Amino acid sequence: MDKQRQLDDFFGINVPDKNDKNKSQDSKSRKSIKETLSRRNRQFKAKLKLLPRVSSGKERYLMLILALILAGSILAIPITAYYHFTYPVGDSGGTLNEGVVGELRHINPLLSQSDADRDLVSLIYSGLLKYNQAGKLVPDLAKSYDISLDELNYTIYLKENIKWHDNRPLTADDVIFTIRTAQNPDYGSSQRINWQGIDIEKIDNYKLLFKLKNKYAQFLNNLTLPMLPEHIWANVKPINFALSEFNIKPIGSGPYQFKKFQKDALGRIHLYELTVNKNFYDGKPFIEKIQLKFYVSEDELINSYNKNEVDNLGLISPKNIKKLKFKQRLEIKQLIMPRYFGVFFNQNQSKILSEKNIRLALAYGTDKESIVETILESHGKIIHSPILTSFTGEENVKKYEYNKDLAIETFQAAGWNKKDEAGILMKGEEKLTIKLTTSTWPELIEAANVLREQWEELGVDLQVEALPTPDLQQAIKDRNYQMLLFGEIINLDPDPFSLWHSSQKKDPGLNLALYDNKTADTLLEDARKILNPIERSQKYNDFQKLVAEDLPALFLYSPYYLYGQSKNIKGFENKIVAVPSGRFANIQNWYIETKRIWK
Repeated sequence: MDKQRQLDDFFGINVPDKNDKNKSQDSKSRKSIKETLSRRNRQFKAKLKLLPRVSSGKERYLMLILALILAGSILAIPITAYYHFTYPVGDSGGTLNEGVVGELRHINPLLSQSDADRDLVSLIYSGLLKYNQAGKLVPDLAKSYDISLDELNYTIYLKENIKWHDNRPLTADDVIFTIRTAQNPDYGSSQRINWQGIDIEKIDNYKLLFKLKNKYAQFLNNLTLPMLPEHIWANVKPINFALSEFNIKPIGSGPYQFKKFQKDALGRIHLYELTVNKNFYDGKPFIEKIQLKFYVSEDELINSYNKNEVDNLGLISPKNIKKLKFKQRLEIKQLIMPRYFGVFFNQNQSKILSEKNIRLALAYGTDKESIVETILESHGKIIHSPILTSFTGEENVKKYEYNKDLAIETFQAAGWNKKDEAGILMKGEEKLTIKLTTSTWPELIEAANVLREQWEELGVDLQVEALPTPDLQQAIKDRNYQMLLFGEIINLDPDPFSLWHSSQKKDPGLNLALYDNKTADTLLEDARKILNPIERSQKYNDFQKLVAEDLPALFLYSPYYLYGQSKNIKGFENKIVAVPSGRFANIQNWYIETKRIWK
């Protein structure tokens, strides 16, 4: 039988024989119909077996593809339906592996100094209030609070279901113990200044009262201080407070708890591991384990990331982003943080700087936009005032826009109208030489060098002095500098009193410009007593206008906080942080593993 005849016979099975049709139609017997169908079924199967032999290779290939498509379509129906009617949510599991620059010393909210310490404090401990991912104060250990009509008494109501990591209940006694320990100078806490003149009284196990002697609008910020467990620390004497093992193996009430750590050959903790607090009062976090690895420098951290030893970067400088490999698996989170950098003029140390025209000329001769682009690679913003947040704004603050010609004219108007052979401005026999002191931190050294280049074009001889941290701290303490290029961090709800009030000109105050303006002092004193945010905002607006007019400092830029986070982590919603550790504000909502639930 030739191939054409085989094909004709094969396809003929779908066309019933006329006689067969007549027989089917005429037959009234069910048995006859059944036999006919059975016979044709056998014929079809027999001829189907002939299909591979009567088909070409190309035809067989096409039929296989069609069969696979049909099978795939059938399988896709339930899968598509499942994904259409479900959506992904976080599920328990996974490990967060993050690298941090710094060295651990005290994982203790009353002693922590470094960002490394504070990172772990924020994960292990909890405060009465906390800043959420939007930078707003919300209850944490507290479920609510009341403020008296005279604004001097704050009643705090604690949540009643909170336990420490060792399963002991957290009560008002723990809060009172923490505050009184902070107030006691024998314990050496850096938090002491925030709690002076404040009394605390227990009402019952879950209710307590803070009594202020004077109104203080930013008092609620103080309540973000994480609490210590009294039953752990009560028997630790002040002399041993900083030496206790609980500073390294802490017991807190936060979303994660201590599991283990590892030290290197020098006795330095290089790895710290936390496990999830399954009884966390705000809901069990999704991520089961956190590993923080500590590095001496950012270059060392980046090298570790490039070797796949860490997934997250606790901090990355703009200049170092280009050094990262595997950028496709990392997302650089750009967070707003209330810090700024500027040049603080010490008019007591420099007669030249006591002339306002000199300060004006330097302000007009500073290209801030170039500094932000060069130093921060645009990961920051230009500032003109010591008040940064949207709480007050800068709409009406005087701005000294870059104008090189105006800067030169201002110098000339002040009598600096001739130059020596090196191009340095002179007034009589005096040269326009000023010393700028700053940190050895690379970003600040680079900023200082940019200022030197910009001001050299004006005729200023700027001598840059970069000091290591201990020497810089001493220079600041003694106010031993003519100009200081430095940074300051303020609260999200700012209280610039300690930074700008005339009473803070000497250590331990932080009035680095030694600013002294009685009207400004009054505004700062009044503002911190006004709880109404709109009225307080107006006071701070008036204050920053005075500062901009007096020009005791040259405000340069506010850098964004850059956090390198693995794209495997979901649920991160932070936009603004008070301090670097604030990036963990909503960590109980982060997740790596997922599951699907029905809509």
